[in-house]
Amino acid sequence: MAEFRINDGKESEALAAIEKLVAAVNADEPGALTYTWHRDLKDASRILVYEVWADEEATKLHRDTEHMAAFNKAFGRAKGVFDPDSVKISRLQRIAAIDR
Repeated sequence: MAEFRINDGKESEALAAIEKLVAAVNADEPGALTYTWHRDLKDASRILVYEVWADEEATKLHRDTEHMAAFNKAFGRAKGVFDPDSVKISRLQRIAAIDR
């Protein structure tokens, strides 16, 4: 799971970058079982990403793709779309779930 913030005034650019990344993952990464992006209803600058990968190799391949490298360039202090200081990444182990 990942969490980060959109920088002020960068909402349109952020949503375009997210849509482009999700489309690339959908088209090119069969190991992505779940790749869901959320925007906080009370704080629209807060983004949460929930990912489930087939295995560790699929996770590694994802991190090394050209589309992830391009997306990561959107993080930056001066003119970046996303705030690099807000990034929180958690690795989770599933213990119970409902998948429909």
